[in-house]
Amino acid sequence: MKHWVIECDHLVHEGFESTARHVDIPYLPMLVPPKKWKGYDKGGHLFLPSYIMRTHGVKDQKDAIKSVPRKQLRKVFEALDILGSTKWRVNRRVHDVVETIWSRGGGIAGLVDKTNIPLPERPESEDPDEVQKWKWSLKKAKKTNRELHAERCDTELKLSVARKMREEDGFYYPHNLDFRGRAYPMHPHLSHLGSDLCRGVLEYAEGRPLGKSGLCWLKIHLANKYGGGVEKLSHEGKLEFVENQLLDIFDSAANPVDGNCWWINAEDPFQCLAACMDLSDALKSSSPYRAVSHLPIHQDGSCNGLQHYAALGRDYMGAVAVNLVPGEKPADIYSEIAARVLDVVREDSLKDPDTNPNASLARVLVDQVDRKLVKQTVMTSVYGVTYIGARQQITKRLQEKGLITDDKLLYDVSCYTTRVTLDALGQMFQSARGIMAWLGDCAKMIASKNQPVKWTSPVGLPVVQPYKKYKNYMIRTSLQCLALRREGDAIAIQRQKAAFPPNFVHSLDSSHMMMTAIACKEAGLHFAGLFLIDLRNCFVLQGTYIEQYHIMWHGITGQISWRTYENLEVSGSIILFFLEKGWERDS
Repeated sequence: MKHWVIECDHLVHEGFESTARHVDIPYLPMLVPPKKWKGYDKGGHLFLPSYIMRTHGVKDQKDAIKSVPRKQLRKVFEALDILGSTKWRVNRRVHDVVETIWSRGGGIAGLVDKTNIPLPERPESEDPDEVQKWKWSLKKAKKTNRELHAERCDTELKLSVARKMREEDGFYYPHNLDFRGRAYPMHPHLSHLGSDLCRGVLEYAEGRPLGKSGLCWLKIHLANKYGGGVEKLSHEGKLEFVENQLLDIFDSAANPVDGNCWWINAEDPFQCLAACMDLSDALKSSSPYRAVSHLPIHQDGSCNGLQHYAALGRDYMGAVAVNLVPGEKPADIYSEIAARVLDVVREDSLKDPDTNPNASLARVLVDQVDRKLVKQTVMTSVYGVTYIGARQQITKRLQEKGLITDDKLLYDVSCYTTRVTLDALGQMFQSARGIMAWLGDCAKMIASKNQPVKWTSPVGLPVVQPYKKYKNYMIRTSLQCLALRREGDAIAIQRQKAAFPPNFVHSLDSSHMMMTAIACKEAGLHFAGLFLIDLRNCFVLQGTYIEQYHIMWHGITGQISWRTYENLEVSGSIILFFLEKGWERDS
């Protein structure tokens, strides 16, 4: 069978980039508050079709949410209304900086470079090895340029929305849910769930005086956004860091493009710049505590999936590792896993390569093990990452270091690192692994009866896993043969099993967020929601409210674990899984 490929000319690609800013974007942010949610298709936008859940044509999930009593979804409706009622605006000063850098070609502060990388020239020699190397290099370069093109188009779309909304006093984001209950703005491009660029150019339309507590949290937020290890210091250490950098912070705020550009070296540069400007305004005012701040302050989670498993399993040591219990300074699970991996690698590097094949790989790796190498794998471990996915993550980190140039050696070292990392995770979180395995076994038993796994989240949302087997169809025409895949009726047992533990944790995350949103509203706090940063949950609210938020967060976390303890509805069955595991509820 012949396969034909149509490829765009480079001039067409360039045309796409230049016209991206003129694309008609649907579901823009609203200039008035969204309609309150009252049903499956009743709420959100005033005139555009709006649905409370993104079911993507999955009939089982659509029927489930339509069939439950409206009273059962009261908290879901209320939480989405709270998120949609948050009024945002464009931070014009940060937006000006972004536009200036973009007009100069990008390539700094996380903005994609506007220039493609050059394609390697074909070697003059016809040596097969040389030609093969050239082909591989050409393939990699073209792939890189395709990715750059996609990033440039994405950046233009984000900036086009910022330009449209720049002069507005404020705007709103209607929210809806994915099938697990996670809430997302219905607008796809520029939102507080987006990249550092998006979060840097957005701020609250309604400001609040900082107060003494808010000023401290603004400084802590700035330190967190600068990163580079600073985010793992104690609160006192972060405050000291900011005090020592005040001259650079003032310079960044006053001369962001042509000054010392201290902010550009931050891990989240545009959010760091926004914080520099906000802090500079406050400290240079006559009364810093009374300075009005519009800046969203982020409260990052510490591997939230493991937090849920530690709470469900009453795993005290696991809770300590993910900051579920108080400590003098934040615990860092990523550094702990990196230390364990390094211990194993050092031990292997001292062995005889003739008798231990890992020895030579360990010697290559021993100076490259750090927190960043294992971070993504640790974060995604409770969200169902496979061995192959973990290996690809670690390969990417090793490529960024650039110390291993041979592809085969890179593959072998990545495989070795992945095994050691996953082993370290399994040893440190045995309770979590046990719960995940048990949930997977339950899902397998249910799916083997050709039933999808179903449960009800702590806020009353029915969840149905959509995974079914695909059927292949061949469509023959006079010109070609088309292969189509359509979802059938048979349940995909393995996908149901693998997806249940991470999807269940996502539903707990979403329930926690909704309960927090409702509690914040009842307390008069300005709450913007929860979103994922590299699979790390982050709550967003104003600095003056942080202390109150912390008190509520711990209370709601306890409610989540006890409600989950009470029952887990799966395919119509009530499974008291703490009792099944032989665990007893504390008195």
